Amino acid sequence: MADEATRGAGFSDEEKAAMKQRADELRSTKGLKGAAKLAKELEACMAAIEALDGIDGEVARAVHRIVSEEAGHLDPKTFYGFPAYAREGKVVIFVQPKSKFDTRYPTLNFDETATLDDGAMWPTSFAIVEVTPEVEERVRALVRGAVD
Repeated sequence: MADEATRGAGFSDEEKAAMKQRADELRSTKGLKGAAKLAKELEACMAAIEALDGIDGEVARAVHRIVSEEAGHLDPKTFYGFPAYAREGKVVIFVQPKSKFDTRYPTLNFDETATLDDGAMWPTSFAIVEVTPEVEERVRALVRGAVD
């Protein structure tokens, strides 16, 4: 049995699985370039979205549709198994399903390449508990802001 000093140290099983998934993602496109790589990444993104149920699936499908409409120049891919959207290979936006780490809600996340800067502090992660017309409009505005 682990003592108090070592308990909680290291990565959780979920984190280890995510790292393995990321390594698999990188291996799956190794040697591919251009349209072949983009097609493989799109296929992986769509498979990741289709595998999600409930609110996770609703959020991922809504984000995919919104990104396609508002920022069609971003390339769909996966990022640690999450549906993600990248510019020049760098992730800008990704959806973290609640089921991935058994959290209370899925989140819409913006990586450092997103241009949501607003003064000395700004949010980069948004909890979504329901997909409503108001939520969709806010996501649209965030996506547009992230790629301006």
